[in-house]
Amino acid sequence: MGRSELVLMTDHSSNEGSREALAAAVRRLTGRAPVLLDARHFMSGGPAGPAGGGRVRGADGGVTLEVPAEGLAPTAGAVILYEIPPHRRLELADLQRGLREHGVRSLGTAVDGWRTASDKRLTVERFARDGVRQMPTVTLSRPTAAEAAEVFDRLGGDVWARPAVGMSGQDVFHLTTYAQLAEAADRYARTGTDWLLARDARNFTADGRRHQYRVTVLDGRALRAVEHVQDDPDEPCNLARGAVSTPLPLAELPAGLAELAVAATGAVGLPFAAVDLAAESGGVVFEVNVHPAFGSPGALEAVAVPYVAAHLAPAD
Repeated sequence: MGRSELVLMTDHSSNEGSREALAAAVRRLTGRAPVLLDARHFMSGGPAGPAGGGRVRGADGGVTLEVPAEGLAPTAGAVILYEIPPHRRLELADLQRGLREHGVRSLGTAVDGWRTASDKRLTVERFARDGVRQMPTVTLSRPTAAEAAEVFDRLGGDVWARPAVGMSGQDVFHLTTYAQLAEAADRYARTGTDWLLARDARNFTADGRRHQYRVTVLDGRALRAVEHVQDDPDEPCNLARGAVSTPLPLAELPAGLAELAVAATGAVGLPFAAVDLAAESGGVVFEVNVHPAFGSPGALEAVAVPYVAAHLAPAD
């Protein structure tokens, strides 16, 4: 890559492990370690308040990413921007625009795509616009008890509540009673959180466990599939909430799910994402994950390596 470096930018307060997997993929493909930068320096307020941000300026071969607090100023020809929590992603919009303006190779510059996938209200709207199948869903913002009950009844009294912006299945609840609905509404109200109610997809295995699929999409094609199984039917089918993940050959996905995952990724405007979806209820999408973790077996080879490869200069 000449004078320029491959820079790996993540939120260094995260401990999910994606940074390590991506760095390993970079070393495997290039024989060199990436330059590691803490993305928090480039968020709107920086890591320690308004005075803590990094700076972006154009340079031959890409951009120079200046981090005065750490004495770093690498020139980047490619930037992997990853492992950013949903509630901080909008703070990187100026960085993303700068990278795109200066022609830096990166799959992480889709400002609108990040926003649409991170805010589930926008995701629901985009799916409806583009005809991507999803369960009937209603957005709520500090509803009265009567308003919440009306939506609950309209959706059949068997629903999932989730925050508009969240991660790892936190504050996601299966609701089948008015008491559960009131408790969830109160929890969201205490934190000032907008939320959504969606009809249950009835995605059960024959023995009554929850299950769904995660399909990773890169540049318009399905790259990898896994099946998540959750023993507790009232918990989200999420690894952080106790689900078990098993890699699945793409050929063994139920018919149409790979195509549905590609359509969902395109609808939100991302070149890379992992789509959570179910075969039940006619095949429906639950959400699109901007930065899926690389912790499941085989993810390094099947996802991290091709994802990094997409950032590298084409061979001469």
